[in-house]
Formats: sequence, C-alpha cells, structure tokens
Amino acid sequence: MTRLSRRSFLKLSAAGGGGGGLLLLAGLSEAHARGVGDFPLHKKVGEGFTICPYCSCGCGLIIATDEHGHVINSEGDPDHIVNRGALDPKSISVRQLSNSPLRLNKVLYRAPGSEQWEEKTWEWATVEIAKRIKQTRDETFVGSVEVEDREVPVNRIEGIAWLGGAANNSEDCYLACKLARALGVVYLEHQARI
Repeated sequence: MTRLSRRSFLKLSAAGGGGGGLLLLAGLSEAHARGVGDFPLHKKVGEGFTICPYCSCGCGLIIATDEHGHVINSEGDPDHIVNRGALDPKSISVRQLSNSPLRLNKVLYRAPGSEQWEEKTWEWATVEIAKRIKQTRDETFVGSVEVEDREVPVNRIEGIAWLGGAANNSEDCYLACKLARALGVVYLEHQARI
C-alpha cells in the first residue's frame, strides 16, 4: 500500500476539481454563450494611454474618460516598460489634477507693467508666442564666431533656452529637441538632469 502525503493529496484534489470544472464548462453550448448578448453601458467610456505628469520616471497610465472628456478612472498600464502596471499615490490621483475646479482652462495674459490678468484666446496666444520667439531669435542670432583668426559658422541663438519637463514622453521630447535645434537653441536641457 502506497502512503499518500498531504502535499500529494492536495495536488490530486486540485487536479480533480479543475478537471471536473472543465467537464462542466465543456457541457455549456455555444447557444448559452450567445444568449447573453451585449451588455448595454450606461455611460460611454473611452480609454487612452498617457504618461504620469509628476516625477521624471515616466510611468504609463491608462485613463478612462466619459463622453464629456472628464477623467473618471486612472490605472497603471501593465504593458508599459517603466512601471508594469504599478503606480505610486501621485499617479493614482491624476484624476484629481485633471478634474480640479482650480485648474486653468483658458489663457490668462498679464501685460508688462500691468497688475490685471486678461482672458485671451488660444489662437492669440499661439501667434503671440511665435512672434516673440521670432523676435528673440532675430535679435540674438549668432551666425559665426572668430576662432584663431578665422570665421567659424555656428548658427545659434543665445537668447532662448529650452527646458523639457518630466511629464513629456519620449516622442514629445524628440519633437521638442528637433524644434529647438532647428531654431538654433544651444541651451537645451531636461528637468530630469538638473
């Protein structure tokens, strides 16, 4: 007579229970599965992928939004290479950052010397920023410098610096770098290195 250990008994019991469960599932027909139909949702929910805007780790988030674009849920992206689905408390609270009534959602401009903020449109802000970048580039452009009695072309601007942020993903940083280099920016840095 063979002696059955407790460990072997538990293994056999689990295997037997699993096998019995499979036999029950095999008995269900496809008609039963089709009879369930579509489950109607009360709200239309969309999901998107993003990067956590807090520290410079770059954890991946899955953000669920309602039909109005409000964030209703945030969770870690299990397929993201940095965090593999795990999140810290700040990342989990990204919903509060997005839905806060204190969050600015319009352009506020304060003219030089003024103490009052004015509301402006996004179109105005985009054009104004472009004009100021162009003006600063024209005023501070250095075409060449003299090195050892000869002119060396440098084509750079020294009046603008570019600082990347922790909330930028790799694609954002790549495009920002291309833009900064095309403008001739030499003071190019990222928050994570400072």
